[in-house]
Amino acid sequence: MPNLKTWIFSAAIATLLSCSKPQGFEYRDIKNVEIQQLGFNKSAIKMDLVYYNPNKFGVDLKHVDCDVYIDNNYLGKYILDTAMHIAKKSEFTLPSTINVDMKNIFKNSFHFLLNKEVLVTVKGNTRVGKAGIFVTVPFNYEARHSVDLFK
Repeated sequence: MPNLKTWIFSAAIATLLSCSKPQGFEYRDIKNVEIQQLGFNKSAIKMDLVYYNPNKFGVDLKHVDCDVYIDNNYLGKYILDTAMHIAKKSEFTLPSTINVDMKNIFKNSFHFLLNKEVLVTVKGNTRVGKAGIFVTVPFNYEARHSVDLFK
């Protein structure tokens, strides 16, 4: 019969090998966009961000902190401090509010009016974990999105 030290060592190795680092979430869509607060210096835009969890296990999301850019111009900061459980291999929705720095919008408003597409860049970190152990996972999203201000 194996001794206690061998059993604990084997259990620790098995646990380490079975745990894999969580993959970053995949962006899918933006829904329900509305202006929550409009001001000359700062505004708040409320929206639902749809993501996909590609991990083979459910994770707990604890924190999101990122900067949002439109055509490489700083738009604002997004912070989420709500804990939520995300099921494995599933889509989920993050209710979100982005605080927008209006001086950058005004400075580049003519550019936004002339272009049908904008480059959206989001850079930041999330804290995700399982069983109370959390790791910081950096993410960097960049894609072109069509904009039609005159529907």
